[in-house]
Amino acid sequence: MAINHPQISNQAEEYLEAIYRLEKKKNSAKTMELAKKLSVVPGSITNTIESLEKKGLVNHKPYKGVKLTKKGRKIAANVLRKHRLAERLLTDFLHLKWSNVHNEACKLEHALSSEILNSLEMALGNPKTCPHGNPIPTNKGELNEPHSKPLTELNSGTNGFIIKISEEDPATLKVLESIGLFPNSIIRLEKKSSPNEPVIILIQGKRHKLDQKIAACIHVKQSNES
Repeated sequence: MAINHPQISNQAEEYLEAIYRLEKKKNSAKTMELAKKLSVVPGSITNTIESLEKKGLVNHKPYKGVKLTKKGRKIAANVLRKHRLAERLLTDFLHLKWSNVHNEACKLEHALSSEILNSLEMALGNPKTCPHGNPIPTNKGELNEPHSKPLTELNSGTNGFIIKISEEDPATLKVLESIGLFPNSIIRLEKKSSPNEPVIILIQGKRHKLDQKIAACIHVKQSNES
């Protein structure tokens, strides 16, 4: 059964989706982090957060951040579902580069009704992930995350294959695209030094240096894991 929710603005949907993503990483969304993710000034966030709280979609505690309520999480998961299926549409049918589809999907997601979304999912062959490997929530709001670790948490000499790229900003994706690094690619962590130095990876028989920030976005399943 599809998730039904009261009509809210596109801006509110974007806020809920951003909070959802930050919660998955850090358990809550701090105002400054939210402003950065949404590319807005911190002062403009307060009114929208207050509005979402009045609607019972978030809980906000000063200095501790914002968390979604059960109701807010269902809506956010549905928005994320729209976003990731829209990315699939743009790459699989329209053949846009995977590094360009995130921002375009942000615009498209608000126009997808439940009826269109279900038909789109079937037309796409019921994909489980977006083009960047991130899981697509089910129509019940469930999110099935396969086990993986960021590249920065692995030991030198580790072999594995890429599960997902957790950050979808075009600049990061273009760097990875240029070296042929995509979900399901086989990768070897050749060298990991201090936190301030780049890591060296081997992919498609070639060595590349990646800075720590980009390396932290690359989630890998080790070859010896079941």
